[in-house]
Amino acid sequence: MTDVPPPETALPPARGTETAPGGTPPPVRPPRKRFILIGLGIGLLIILLVGLLTSIGTSSTTTSAPRQGGPVPSFAGANLGPTGSSQVSVPGDGGGNGTPAVLLFFGAWCASCHQELPPLAAAVRQQDRAHGALARIRVIGVDSFDKTSTAKSFIQSTGVTFPVASDPGAGITSGLFYFDGDPYAVFVNGDGTIARIVRGAVLTPSSFTADERALIPSGT
Repeated sequence: MTDVPPPETALPPARGTETAPGGTPPPVRPPRKRFILIGLGIGLLIILLVGLLTSIGTSSTTTSAPRQGGPVPSFAGANLGPTGSSQVSVPGDGGGNGTPAVLLFFGAWCASCHQELPPLAAAVRQQDRAHGALARIRVIGVDSFDKTSTAKSFIQSTGVTFPVASDPGAGITSGLFYFDGDPYAVFVNGDGTIARIVRGAVLTPSSFTADERALIPSGT
C-alpha cells in the first residue's frame, strides 16, 4: 500500500487592508516585489518541468523488464540449496561465459509450485546422473517471500538438488525481473542473453527438457 503524503498545511486567510490612524489609507506602492516573486516562481516551475521530463526520458531507457534477447539481470543471494557454495550468483553460476542456465522462481507459499517443482527437480536429478550435455546446463532456483527455515523445508520436500538463492523480500523476483508472482522460469543462453521466459505452472519435464536443449549450441 502506498503511503499517502500528509495534506499540505493550510495557509492563514489573508488579512484585510490595514488603514493608517485616522482612517487614511496608506499610500499605494508599485508592486515591484510581487512581479519579482512571480517571475522567480515561473522560472523555478520551468526548471522543475524540464528536470522532470528529462528524468522520465532517462528512466524509460535505462530501466525496463527483462525480455527475450536481452541480458539476464545480475544478482546474488545466500544459497539455500543442498549443493553449491554459500552464495548463488548470476551470471557467475550460469548464464554467461559460455554456460547456459535455467532460473526457476518459486516459493513455499505458491500452491502451483508444489505441483510443478517436484517433477522438474526429478528431471534435473536424472540429467545429472546421465552426465550428458543437459547436465552441463546450470539450474538455479530463486525462493521468494519465504523465511529461511520454510524455504529449506520446501526445497527438501520437493527434491531440489540444485543451488537456490534466497529472496525473502522479492528484491530479485520483483525488483530485478519484474515478476508479479511465482512460478516463473527463465532460460538463459551461454552468452548471458535470455532465450525464453515461461510464466506460470505450465512446464512439464518434457517441455522443460526441450527448452534446455534449445540452449545447447549446435554441434555440442
